Amino acid sequence: MNDKLHLAPIQNPRRAIDIGTGTGTWAVDFAEAYPNTSIIGTDLSPIQPETKPPNLVFEIDDCCSDWVYPKNHFDYIHVRQMYGSIADWHRFYKDCYDHLTPGGYIEQAELNPVLKSDDGSIVPGDVLDQCGTLAVQAGISLGSSLEVEKSMQDDIARAGFTEVVKTTYKWPVGAWSNDPRLKELGKWNLLHWQQGLESWTLRSFTKRMGWSYEAVKKWNADVHRTLKERKHHAYQDVSVVYARKPLR
Repeated sequence: MNDKLHLAPIQNPRRAIDIGTGTGTWAVDFAEAYPNTSIIGTDLSPIQPETKPPNLVFEIDDCCSDWVYPKNHFDYIHVRQMYGSIADWHRFYKDCYDHLTPGGYIEQAELNPVLKSDDGSIVPGDVLDQCGTLAVQAGISLGSSLEVEKSMQDDIARAGFTEVVKTTYKWPVGAWSNDPRLKELGKWNLLHWQQGLESWTLRSFTKRMGWSYEAVKKWNADVHRTLKERKHHAYQDVSVVYARKPLR
């Protein structure tokens, strides 16, 4: 996104909410960029900083439960990396629609767990190709799609939003790109995989897909080793969709 906090063409929104705020980093940056906007960051985990801008509050909340906010309340709803967290996306988008002011924007950023390559360096059936297949299967077994990146544009439009715009980026996994910016991004994304892979796979593969603990550990080790090989030019699709609630 070239260091942009958002792509939606918002102008000084009065009230905004960041759903799935996580550590709160984006919400803090947004609050500093829009000091006249009242911002709420919500998450299930209280891991946000105590020091924050005065126009930002953090709340523990489950966006899959009934919303406690008034309808037609927010001018901007921001959603990020909620794939695997929401089972009923149609209900979620309806809640977003109902709680936005007419003319307000929703913006959602999601990555796709399926690894791709444009040069054939990921071969069908190899361990990196299996990442995508197994991730999709795990999502199905958990009752929540991990490929919302592919479906969110149509689902948002189906909820009644208009002026729907989708932008897709390629995020390298590893420092294989010749582009300095993408090389740096690839280093961080590789770290993301290295630190997150076990938490993504251990429970879902053993409890839902019948793998043994030892098999998961071995497979994870193969993924770690293969991702570090520069000959594999793996990337993920990361998409941002924004859309507007009609004025009438």
